[in-house]
Amino acid sequence: MKDVQSGRIDSYRRDFLRKTGAIGIMSTFGIGFFTGCAEDTDPTGRNPTTTPPTSGTNGITVANNVVTVDLAVATALAEAGGWTLIPQARVLLVNTGSNNINALTSVCTHSGCDRNWTFSNNRFTCTCHNSRFNTDGSLVNGPAASPLRTYTVTRNGNIVTVNLSS
Repeated sequence: MKDVQSGRIDSYRRDFLRKTGAIGIMSTFGIGFFTGCAEDTDPTGRNPTTTPPTSGTNGITVANNVVTVDLAVATALAEAGGWTLIPQARVLLVNTGSNNINALTSVCTHSGCDRNWTFSNNRFTCTCHNSRFNTDGSLVNGPAASPLRTYTVTRNGNIVTVNLSS
């Protein structure tokens, strides 16, 4: 009888340790560590802005291969060093200073990741495999072997227009 009860206690103990161990690991590393999801943040603490499809309430509108940004509303992008990821357009926008906005594809040329980006020291990093690109899309280091595609950007006052078919 003692062996049966001892076996049952060992079984409960194993279940308890297995469940609490998994919870402990997830709370230490975060669920994103296990799912492969990267957080869209930048190490300097500035978060990129993202926008839902064809939304104008945040100053960014996407329609017919054109992205329109009102810098009076999308104020993070209005400042030098500000950037945004627009997932439904698969585009990265960055303010490089002196009233210049660059537009790049957010599709990494290494493996096609399009939502896992950070920006620091004037460089974009695709956090899928750590390829780095300059704000003009040129490749800094791989594993990517080619630069990011760039798009034509026009600016009229606070209105920035990106033509995604150029």
